[in-house]
Amino acid sequence: MHAPQSRQSTAKKGRKAFWLKQLHMWHWMSSAISLIGLVLFAITGFTLNHAADIEGTPKVVEKTAQMPPAVLGELDADPAGGKGRLPAPVATWVEDHFPVKASGEAEWSADEVYLPAPRPGGDAWVAIDRATGTVTSEVTDRGWISYLNDLHKGRNSGGEWSLFIDIFAFACLVFAITGLFLLWLHSAKRKSTWPLVGAGLVLPAAIAIIFIH
Repeated sequence: MHAPQSRQSTAKKGRKAFWLKQLHMWHWMSSAISLIGLVLFAITGFTLNHAADIEGTPKVVEKTAQMPPAVLGELDADPAGGKGRLPAPVATWVEDHFPVKASGEAEWSADEVYLPAPRPGGDAWVAIDRATGTVTSEVTDRGWISYLNDLHKGRNSGGEWSLFIDIFAFACLVFAITGLFLLWLHSAKRKSTWPLVGAGLVLPAAIAIIFIH
């Protein structure tokens, strides 16, 4: 008489154990992947929120060099629209003589080729005099806090870092969703679960509605 109910109860417990195992596995895997990123973004969230209080002193380095005529001659042909990448020999020479990446798009005029080279935590530019071959550069370093803040924002960080942010965001999403399901599975024995989850929603919403205009 009790065998069907017993089998149903066993099957239900088996399904619950399976999903609990899967949730725990995906939860710890996503937490392991996102752990260092979460620490970084938490710290830089604080430093960005208090950026005015922890400003650093920018360090500016200027440098001048003379481009050989053979390399300078590569700049004879202007790109369409006045913007374009440096020819490979020019880019290689610039990177050999200045601490910048010369892979970005430069601005071309009759007298000068100007290459902006922004970077996380600083800025840089290189200007090439097309008549004389004189090359000047300026590199600004705003310190490691500014560097980490720019990584947080993805500012001038390149495609590889942008891809990392996408992967990190997906891992955080998996971490949060699996955590929510684990809360749901254990909520019957933890009465404070949903009030705490609700507080996590209501508190920021109330601050936004009341104080942010």
